[in-house]
Amino acid sequence: MSALNRKIFLISIIISLALGFLGGFWFRDIKTTNSSNVIKNLVNLDPGKQENIDFSLFWKVYNDLSAKYVDKGKVDPQKILYGAVSGLVNSVGDPYTVFLEPVPSKKFQEEISGSFGGVGIEIGKRNNILTVIAPIKDTPAFKAGIGAGDKILKIDGKTTIDLSIEEAVYLIRGKRGTKVVLTIQNSITRDIELVRGAIKIPTIEWKLVDNPPAGGGKKIAYVQIYSFNQTIDSEFKKVAEEILKSSANGLIVDLRNNPGGLLDSAINLAGWFLDKNQVVVGEVLRDGTKNEFRSDGNALLKKYSTVILMNSGSASASEILAGALHDNRGIKIVGEKSFGKGSVQELQNYGDGSSLKVTVAKWLTPAGISISDKGIEADIEVKFKEEDLKEEGKIEIGTPGKDAQLDKAIEIVR
Repeated sequence: MSALNRKIFLISIIISLALGFLGGFWFRDIKTTNSSNVIKNLVNLDPGKQENIDFSLFWKVYNDLSAKYVDKGKVDPQKILYGAVSGLVNSVGDPYTVFLEPVPSKKFQEEISGSFGGVGIEIGKRNNILTVIAPIKDTPAFKAGIGAGDKILKIDGKTTIDLSIEEAVYLIRGKRGTKVVLTIQNSITRDIELVRGAIKIPTIEWKLVDNPPAGGGKKIAYVQIYSFNQTIDSEFKKVAEEILKSSANGLIVDLRNNPGGLLDSAINLAGWFLDKNQVVVGEVLRDGTKNEFRSDGNALLKKYSTVILMNSGSASASEILAGALHDNRGIKIVGEKSFGKGSVQELQNYGDGSSLKVTVAKWLTPAGISISDKGIEADIEVKFKEEDLKEEGKIEIGTPGKDAQLDKAIEIVR
């Protein structure tokens, strides 16, 4: 590459970085009356000038890396640019705001369209550690005993430290029938080999449960909602109509291990329990603007005494529904604190196939609690005993007498 072409290339990198930096930094000696963090003056594109935001370090490191790195063939200008942009994005410290290079970006597009092979877990970050939000029922991960809150330390021997969520998803997903090894840590650390398969995400199930220990008393409708996907609105409508025709006079909504999904569906389901025009969730934008999303349903399930079940695998849309019912009607939440995934992302696509997934808003419960900052606390905490978790068959989720959290919910409804 000639000196002129190299200079042109480096200038193009700096222009790209400068555009990325706009709106991202508060710099010295500039005072504003809001928190927009917009650069007013960008200087020092070349070394040796006075600093406001000093890009000279980038030039120096690039030059030294290019001139001195032992394997000069590995100094790829495109990788340098992507690495610089990734560092820029990662500097905000939000695990859900990430830059995706073209290949991971394509994988992410496949994920949200549903055409993928995987192992059946929803993942997130807790204390900057890659963590299982929830296993999906009847998937390879679920059958292997991977549970909500388990830490993923390695993927096929590659450490997950500093991996973004999307990078981890890219490594875990793959061609159906192929294998992936996850190093999982809960009470112990172990390697689990999983065979990737077609992941069909269940939506909802329900049944009538007796009222132990009396039996023959109240009949309680027990509804398990597994995800807020594209079919949940119609399937929940069918379940609700069946419950209304049944002998049930109490209701338990189980949102445990529900990783969430569509915001609109959480609002629509809330409409079955709330009067019209009640706040379901608030949205706070970067400039402080607040939007409210309100119920617009029939409130036909409002007549039932209701309890919600949650655990650390409850996230996103499931937290919105639980928060709405809790804050508006005082419905009790039994189980454990939720995961705390309460933010809104937008996807910006770029011409080279890369993309930026950026958090643009945070969700608040009707009482003003930030879901992403605090999660949803259980009113009545019930945890499974460690010895019961280790004993096969001791715990059966959804089975009275073998599910301590469900038993407590039944007791409260009664």
